[in-house]
Amino acid sequence: MTTRQWLLADSPSSKLQANLGRGYRMMHALLRNPLAVVGMVILLVLIFAAAFAPWIAPYSPIGQNLGERLLPPSFEHWMGTDELGRDIFSRVVYGARITLMIVALVAVISAPMGLLIGAIAGYFGGWTDRILMGVTDVFLSMPKLILALAFVAALGPGIENAIIAIAITAWPAYARIARAETMTFRNSEFISAMRLLGASHARIITGHVLPLCTSSMIVRVTLDMAGIILTAAGLGFLGLGAQPPLPEWGAMISRGRTFILDQWWVATMPGFAIILVSLGFCFLGDGLRDVLDPKQGGKS
Repeated sequence: MTTRQWLLADSPSSKLQANLGRGYRMMHALLRNPLAVVGMVILLVLIFAAAFAPWIAPYSPIGQNLGERLLPPSFEHWMGTDELGRDIFSRVVYGARITLMIVALVAVISAPMGLLIGAIAGYFGGWTDRILMGVTDVFLSMPKLILALAFVAALGPGIENAIIAIAITAWPAYARIARAETMTFRNSEFISAMRLLGASHARIITGHVLPLCTSSMIVRVTLDMAGIILTAAGLGFLGLGAQPPLPEWGAMISRGRTFILDQWWVATMPGFAIILVSLGFCFLGDGLRDVLDPKQGGKS
């Protein structure tokens, strides 16, 4: 029996074989989607650039050279230089680290928080659902960027506070999805069977409810990454995100807007990076939606 036959076996002999087979089928379906493949390639390039930035970037991201300020793109400086003579390509490469850190930390903070709140609300219902969803609706009623600005203004400028502010504004959408998913099967027979066996509410929620909501959550988190990147860039543009001399893409655009008419590359190059990475997450999110939820993917 070949490895492929073992993975695609109709009757897996172990849980490991079943999980590996499911992952193989998902990856195979994902690779058949051209846009999803493009998104995966973009994100792999982002991760590669963030991991090997010291070896990829030809110059220091913060080193100044006023004798080479505002030079146009050339063989020596692929994306030109900024107003302080810093190589823009090197700053964009190092900026990949900041972008990857922001999206990863926001996802780690907001997704589990929203998943847990939504699952608890959908499982218990009643007053618990009304109170938790009431708080969720308050957050959903305000634009994310405005709410993030309010939190950053209260916490103070800085990349750490920007991450916390974005995470606080991102969790309500995940809570709504988890609640809707939970309400579809909270009265199912397997939930009733677990109760009859004496399982506690906490064990049912953590062991059965949360795993069933994970697929939808992964899709939503991937699709939201583009919005998170744009929100972080907006905070950086306003001077409330990463502070100088950190090479954050939004802050780079903010400093380059003064030269947009004559030295267009100063603001355009980091702008291209934001657009490219955002498209990568959108393409991958659409592909994951088609794989993990074919019915929803077919309707969209």
